Amino acid sequence: MNFDSFHIQIDRGVALVTFERPPVNAFAESTYHELIGLAAELDANESVRSVVFAGSDKSKAWIGGADLNDFVKLDYQSRIDRYQLVNEANDAFYRLARPVVAAIGSHAIGAGMTFAAICDIRVAASGVYFSMPEVDRGTTSGGGIAFNRLFMPVGKMREMLFTGRKFRTEELVDTGFFNYIVPRVDVLDKSLEIALAIAEKSLPALQATKISCNAVETLPREEGRRFAQEYSARLIASDEGKEGVRAFLEKRAPVYVHRD
Repeated sequence: MNFDSFHIQIDRGVALVTFERPPVNAFAESTYHELIGLAAELDANESVRSVVFAGSDKSKAWIGGADLNDFVKLDYQSRIDRYQLVNEANDAFYRLARPVVAAIGSHAIGAGMTFAAICDIRVAASGVYFSMPEVDRGTTSGGGIAFNRLFMPVGKMREMLFTGRKFRTEELVDTGFFNYIVPRVDVLDKSLEIALAIAEKSLPALQATKISCNAVETLPREEGRRFAQEYSARLIASDEGKEGVRAFLEKRAPVYVHRD
């Protein structure tokens, strides 16, 4: 599949996805359609074991929010229809059965901060800013629902939603939003370092872990535990599961089938 706004490079099991939609990498309606296709393509590619999502240096932001040019013509029904598209695209990426590292080398605004929240791991540049400015446009961000799964402090999240102001990375350190904060020049390298470490693992184990992590976020405790244990039982009975155990006992590196 060819994408207008996304460029994919695959190396050693890591898919580096670069989003390029100058000048600010805003999400248009077409972007969400592309995201759905992108998630499907990555999910279907067994040479991909982890994903890094980066922004192009040609744009002023990692993701600069929604493209407001699309909003001028919206009415109630078309806004609801757009939400359905947005939900489908974000859910497709959230359910992508690969760990996703967000390499946030520049500003993340509105839809950008929401998209960062649905990634698994976030590496951010020091000194860039994050904001939820919907209130300044006379709209709403939907109550910040994307951040509930991260257990962000309610007071800080509501301050962002009610004021719309820009928060520097360092102001959000205590929210748990970031895994790492590094100088801007190191964001991609750090993200690739994490993704490459992940890519050494068994693909079925990574897929099962991602699916199980997503499931236990929404299922009741007992149901979530049973769900995850079912996947674990399938893995231990598989060839790759047995190889991983044997390799540990024999003090050697495992040799998994799913390799480049």
